[in-house]
Amino acid sequence: MAGEKYRAWAQVEAHGISDLYFDWATGIAADEHIVKLVEELPTTKRQPNLVFASARMAGVPLVPYKEARSEFMARWDAIRGIALTHATQTNEVRRCAVLLPELAKITGPIALLEVGASAGLCLYPDKYAYRFITERGVDELAPASGSAVALETELRGRPTPTRLPKIVWRAGIDLNPLDIADPVSLEWLETLVWPEHDERRRDLHAAASVVAAHRPLLVAGDLNEAFEKLAAQAPADATLVVFHSAVLVYLSPDARESFVGKVRTSGAVWISNEGKSVLPEIATQLPADTENGTVLAVNGTPVAIVGPHGQFFHALADS
Repeated sequence: MAGEKYRAWAQVEAHGISDLYFDWATGIAADEHIVKLVEELPTTKRQPNLVFASARMAGVPLVPYKEARSEFMARWDAIRGIALTHATQTNEVRRCAVLLPELAKITGPIALLEVGASAGLCLYPDKYAYRFITERGVDELAPASGSAVALETELRGRPTPTRLPKIVWRAGIDLNPLDIADPVSLEWLETLVWPEHDERRRDLHAAASVVAAHRPLLVAGDLNEAFEKLAAQAPADATLVVFHSAVLVYLSPDARESFVGKVRTSGAVWISNEGKSVLPEIATQLPADTENGTVLAVNGTPVAIVGPHGQFFHALADS
């Protein structure tokens, strides 16, 4: 079963995005011995992202799978140990660029709450600069004070945002919040970035300097247990916006349903960015020929297909 999942992941997630991870995933998929080792891990620890990052932390070199296989074998105990004690807390700051077109539509102050916040880098969309690649050219937007971070995304089917949101409160929930000022935590986040993605690494370090200077409120806990108490702390005169990216996929269907119910009851603006199969009530609204990517939805209505790392925002026709 793990072999099939790695083969599918290679085609859907890594193809054309990371040649090395495509090679590793297809190599493992055809390697019965390594597949058996992967299947000995708990189900939530078998994801290619986590196994590959753990392998890199354990010292497996970034070489083709035929050359790396012996290193996977020799270092498997270390890989297993890292996978069991770490999680795929990819804090992809460029996701702010695909969040911005929706946040910019909200007038007045915003209280921003992220579920699965990791180190909180995506809680600062008002502090970063943006480059939107459109059919007409390049449009830029930046805070008045300037920014060391310039996030670039391809924008299709939607006017370029002309204003940054006014965020007056920001907080996050995570099972294991990371301290961006901790070198060990920063190293793990960097290791989660795919090998060829040098721009993502630069964005990560630039955003880390912003967040280290303005620490967010991060709460450790299960999202279903911590959400209501934390949401109640948001200023009453601000619009509460709850968002998450590639988080609910790690929950059981019942836990997802429970969370959606809590968010809807809170009255918050709910922005989800998840894979197509994660939230069936959203998936059923998608056109049959929807392109690959994750689904950005607002209050349960899909508005765009976006790159899983924030590479593009392609508005859906009716959004």
